[in-house]
Amino acid sequence: MSPLQPQPAGLPSGTFGGRRSARAGTWSWPRLLAAPHRLAFWAGSLMLGLTALWWGGVLAARAAGLALPWAVSPTTAHALLMAFGFLPMFMAGFIFTAGPRWLGLAPVPGRQLVVPVLVQLGGWALALAGFHVSAPLAALGVALAAVGFALATGLLALMLLESRVTDRDHARLVLLGCSVAVVAQWAAAVLLALGLQTAVLAAVQAALWGGLALVFVAVAHRMIPDVTQGALPAVSAWHPRALLGLLALLVAVQAPFAAAEVLAGGTLPAAPAALRAAIELPGGALLLWLSLRWGLRQSLSVRLLAMLHLGFFWLGVSFTLGGVSHVLMSTSGGSLSLGLAPLHAFTMGFLGSLLLAMATRVACGHSGRPVQAGPWVWLMFWALQVAVLARVAAALWPQAGTPLTLLAAQFWLGAMGAWALKHAPWFGQPRVDGGAG
Repeated sequence: MSPLQPQPAGLPSGTFGGRRSARAGTWSWPRLLAAPHRLAFWAGSLMLGLTALWWGGVLAARAAGLALPWAVSPTTAHALLMAFGFLPMFMAGFIFTAGPRWLGLAPVPGRQLVVPVLVQLGGWALALAGFHVSAPLAALGVALAAVGFALATGLLALMLLESRVTDRDHARLVLLGCSVAVVAQWAAAVLLALGLQTAVLAAVQAALWGGLALVFVAVAHRMIPDVTQGALPAVSAWHPRALLGLLALLVAVQAPFAAAEVLAGGTLPAAPAALRAAIELPGGALLLWLSLRWGLRQSLSVRLLAMLHLGFFWLGVSFTLGGVSHVLMSTSGGSLSLGLAPLHAFTMGFLGSLLLAMATRVACGHSGRPVQAGPWVWLMFWALQVAVLARVAAALWPQAGTPLTLLAAQFWLGAMGAWALKHAPWFGQPRVDGGAG
């Protein structure tokens, strides 16, 4: 049964509100190969926790006046890790769990992800060391991690070629998004080796909007309406095919603007800024309306469902903030803007919240547990929302930027670190209901 579909009532576990039929068993390495999401989510949890600890430590050291050694600027290192470090691993776990059902294929053996995942982990181990001691080593690590990401993307391409189902549009968009992100990561590695760190940041922006966002909106279009109707039958599952194309276009068109803005030093000339605002403001209005149309208000009665909807809501907030920022930029000669507020509403709010929601849903359902957000997960989610609000506020209120950024980092570390600590052990344990996988 797909993690994208509501599970039928009456199952002994893995259902909304169900009960566990057994306690978790002993953790073992071979268990990570029992299903694709196990190894990928375990590695993603490891990267997520380490990244949160690393960045929290960097900010704490900066606030304490401690000078850390850097071979790559902290901004560049932060951007690379947050965009490419843990997200591709969680994406792989989700894609190779849901993808075969989307495409009418047999389940993917977990062992097929061993090489892609281990290559990515090895690459990021090199990159993390390189950020502090050697830029060429960091570039090699980023390139190696991109090889692992590319291997997983190639497996998805083979699945699409093998599939004979009529509806493959969502999977095609996911493949396109992953491909764009892989190319951008390779470009970032080359640019990092050449010492062109501003260009590295531009490549990251292209990957975020033209790659990762494309994957997330494709999954949201397929997942949120159907899951909502399954839990709340009064809410219709409205997701016309034209809407999928519009969502994909809205995020993809942001990529060249975002990359150009970085290359221009963070400020677009008046005409491009006005054009970007002309896309973002109506796009934000559409996305905020779509959040309501898909049942945001009704979803608040079901915690895990609310996590999905609130995560998507942040995309509309990001577009709206971006539109306001670019209106200010175009009318002030570049002296006024909202800074990084739109970007963090997009990355931490939209990508981060949806990641937490979707990973929780898959982790619960495929471990034989009730598909629900218990009090601890609900607390983690709201800690993440505090982190997003604090980081957005830090960009909007520069005078309080440092303490608010530190607060955001602490809540990010608390939310993501606690999620990783809670769920990572599940992926090496047997299902609590005694099922396979």
